[in-house]
Amino acid sequence: MKLNKTYKSSTKWIAGIITVISVGLFSFQDSYFEVSKNLDIFVSVYKNVNTYYVDETQPGDLMKTGIDAMLKKLDPYTVYYPESDIEDYRFMTTGQYGGIGSLISRKDGFVIISEPYENFPADKAGLRAGDIILKVDGKPAKGKSTSEISSFLKGEPNTNLVLTIERYGEDAPRDVTVTREEIKIKDVPYYGLAQEKTGYIKLNGFTETASAEVKSALMDLKQQYQIENLVLDLRNNGGGLLREAVNIVGLFAPVGTKVVETKGKLTDWNQTYFTTAPPVDTAINLVVLINGASASASEIVSGTIQDLDRGVIIGSNSFGKGLVQQTRDLKYNSKMKLTVAKYYIPSGRCIQRLDYSHKDENGKAMTVPDSLRKEFKTKGGRLVLDGAGIEPEIKVEGPIASPILISLVQKQLIFDYVTQYRSNNDSIASASEYQMSDAEYLEFKEYLKDKDYDYSTETEKLLKRLEKAAEEEKYADQIQEDLKGLEDAIFMNKAKDLDLFQDQIKRYMSGEIVTRYHYQNGRIEHDMHFDEDMIEAKKILGDSKVYSSILNGTYSAK
Repeated sequence: MKLNKTYKSSTKWIAGIITVISVGLFSFQDSYFEVSKNLDIFVSVYKNVNTYYVDETQPGDLMKTGIDAMLKKLDPYTVYYPESDIEDYRFMTTGQYGGIGSLISRKDGFVIISEPYENFPADKAGLRAGDIILKVDGKPAKGKSTSEISSFLKGEPNTNLVLTIERYGEDAPRDVTVTREEIKIKDVPYYGLAQEKTGYIKLNGFTETASAEVKSALMDLKQQYQIENLVLDLRNNGGGLLREAVNIVGLFAPVGTKVVETKGKLTDWNQTYFTTAPPVDTAINLVVLINGASASASEIVSGTIQDLDRGVIIGSNSFGKGLVQQTRDLKYNSKMKLTVAKYYIPSGRCIQRLDYSHKDENGKAMTVPDSLRKEFKTKGGRLVLDGAGIEPEIKVEGPIASPILISLVQKQLIFDYVTQYRSNNDSIASASEYQMSDAEYLEFKEYLKDKDYDYSTETEKLLKRLEKAAEEEKYADQIQEDLKGLEDAIFMNKAKDLDLFQDQIKRYMSGEIVTRYHYQNGRIEHDMHFDEDMIEAKKILGDSKVYSSILNGTYSAK
């Protein structure tokens, strides 16, 4: 019997479908078997170790170590949170935790108060930066890590703890009773007037209240000062909730504006996010500040503002995190944060810098090579690239910290001096006015005379390499005098570094001193007046022609 062409075609089509289904089914079965087999092996190893290992084991620690090692093979954002770490997870997403409201650090075997937050329990109880924690509720604190002490300090609101502290300038330790509170760290720690008609908002995070805080600050600036320009500072903002990034863009763009698209392995994660709430101001001149620590949600905001030609980006290249995480609830009150998708901003580009699916022999993720970066266009037709974060229209090269400043900070000599300064001075000028005087700097130099702050300059490092090469190539004897002369010259120059880098050191120390009296808000207000990025932002916003030329692509740096 002859089959007609239609029947033959249909038969081939059905056979093709059966083949695809069969391949897919076998593939699924193979994958399921591989997962099941390895789970059995893992459970067997875990049971045998806990049952037969010669010493006592800690099952919880063993399991967390195994989980962490497994997730480390993926990316640094896929993380497991046991029940004991849920408080840290809650702080990451909400900015809230139960505790005393202070940063802590480690020094000379003890944990110290490094920065109490204004009007939070530590501050209310009179604790100061530099206070050494000797005991917590009568238990010795010496030798404890910051994470161990942190776990003691955190707890249910309205519960008390007693810290035994040692303070510079006091003869004996003292007990301080601190009442824990529900701590909510503001996403917007500071906003104010940068110059006439120009507002400034500092955004530190993207927790559940970020967009509401930015909106409140923006409306207050408009009402108080009738601002026509705004600087939104996203520097050192590591990101947070995606929806808050969308809502912040919505403050400056019409309803229905596309902000970001996510694409994952599962179709459920293929979503597009649009602005939904009425904007506050779609015409205000806008500058967004970013740097290498601006990541994730910060890059969604700055990248979308750039793609829409809605504002000018100033600073240095952002971090380059184009990945989206979802939180999954696990058993026994544990959670995991899992990378489920990549995001794409309005031009269509993904700004992910590192490829975690391809790592070198040391396990380090590969960067996207420049040759593979693709061009995209903003709404107005300006060229932008994917694969390496957000690149500012105006790049600002800030001052590089000198080796001597790095040494003074790392060895906590500036911190200790400022602790003494705070003890000896009840007050200083306002945050915007205070500057360390020459006389005060002379006192600091005197303080350093018996202190060790040795450091290696890049010149010294190069000289050591030269000396090693000279020895290997048998030139050392011939150029020994020359090398000694170079060493002496470097030593003499290093002796002058306190004077050579005086302005840089004084600027840093001024900010540290301001923080002791006027807290974080004061530090931001103080630094804003000497900030290279801010100076450039005010310059651009003060010249409407330059601002417009940047956005329409006709700008040419002189």
